[in-house]
Amino acid sequence: MSSITRREPQGNVWVTAVLIGSLAVLLAAGFHWLGLIARADALLAAGLCDALQASGFPKSQPAWSLWLGTAVVAYGLTLAMLAVPGTWRRVVLWVSLLLLVAGWAPVLALASHAPTIAAPFAAALWAGACALVYAGSRQLPCDRQPA
Repeated sequence: MSSITRREPQGNVWVTAVLIGSLAVLLAAGFHWLGLIARADALLAAGLCDALQASGFPKSQPAWSLWLGTAVVAYGLTLAMLAVPGTWRRVVLWVSLLLLVAGWAPVLALASHAPTIAAPFAAALWAGACALVYAGSRQLPCDRQPA
């Protein structure tokens, strides 16, 4: 009897995490350049102002903290997803981080800060999707069976 084994190319976690994370940050920066990030953040702020019955948010986040958070989300999510075995665990990590980023908007609003979460959310969405596709087509070190 012969058994059919599926031979997938070997995946590299660190290089792939850097590439996917960089592309996710560049995508968020491109959306920012096109004005889509500001538009999404303004819609979110307007909705939260109505929900909180507030007139506006007097404080705003510094730009460097927004982009640092976006980079941490993009690189951290990609690295975590590529270092964890199993598709289900990767999906749980991805969805959990998306919910965590989305849940940060009301926290910022309650602290009187403008909720600027569109850039990290877009980066997390893209990085998670890319990491999931890459992990599905490569054999990563964490997926190898011990001999």
